[in-house]
Amino acid sequence: MLRTFKRYVLAPTLAVAATLAMAATPADAAVVSVRVKGSLAARSGAANWFGQTRTIKNGKKVTVTCRASGQYLRGNVRRTAQWDRTAAGDYISHAYASGSPKLPVCAAPPPAPAVTPAPVAAVPAGPTGTMTNEQFLAASIPAAQQSQRDTRVPTSVTLAQAILESGWGRSSLSATDRNFFGMKCFNNAPGQYAAGCKAYTTQECTAAGVCSTTVATFRTYNASVDSFRDHGASLRSLSRYAAAFNYTSDPNQFIAEVHKAGYATDPQYTTKVVALMTKYNLYQYDLAL
Repeated sequence: MLRTFKRYVLAPTLAVAATLAMAATPADAAVVSVRVKGSLAARSGAANWFGQTRTIKNGKKVTVTCRASGQYLRGNVRRTAQWDRTAAGDYISHAYASGSPKLPVCAAPPPAPAVTPAPVAAVPAGPTGTMTNEQFLAASIPAAQQSQRDTRVPTSVTLAQAILESGWGRSSLSATDRNFFGMKCFNNAPGQYAAGCKAYTTQECTAAGVCSTTVATFRTYNASVDSFRDHGASLRSLSRYAAAFNYTSDPNQFIAEVHKAGYATDPQYTTKVVALMTKYNLYQYDLAL
């Protein structure tokens, strides 16, 4: 009888011991409390530059589950780079926590879900008539630089002429028909790059500076970049502008030679173009060819 009794008493005891051993897993042992010394901000991450989630009052107990390496701080209790993750999921610096529980290292957070970027709106090829001055200049630079590669006309000259001739792209000729240089039709022929011709009212000036209103036929383009191509090709191909190409590294003299050859009737044309190149430092966009 005695031997039988011992067998029945011992079995429940072993079962209780096994249950206690299972309960004392590392995860459960990590759920402990620390006491905050001094008012402390809990953060969304292990550093003070993460957003504050709440304020924990001095002396309050906080349940923590694991530790993470983060910003090194000198706190009221110790100096350390350890941060404790709380049961609420935010973090407190261990530099302000009394007690030294043996916490496991926090598991790395799961990777953020992939985000499909929103489609980027198409950028117009060349300037339009609805842009700010800054947008007009930015949109004109690629076309002007390509013109320099193709024809050696300085980018700064092309940009300044486009600004002056088109009024930053807002003239009717530019906004409607994408002609940024006042390129005219001759004998109703649009040339290689233009799509057609259209009559516009314009100002013409004599050498003495006397200006009058007249009607002239101007080229129209299907695309803004075609206007830039046509401008560079015309300067390069017409013999009267040949002298200007002796000064491709001197934009100021280049435009002076173009003006002298009859590009514009305004006697102040060179002065106006150079003023624009200087004011907006358009020289910085010239290519070293």
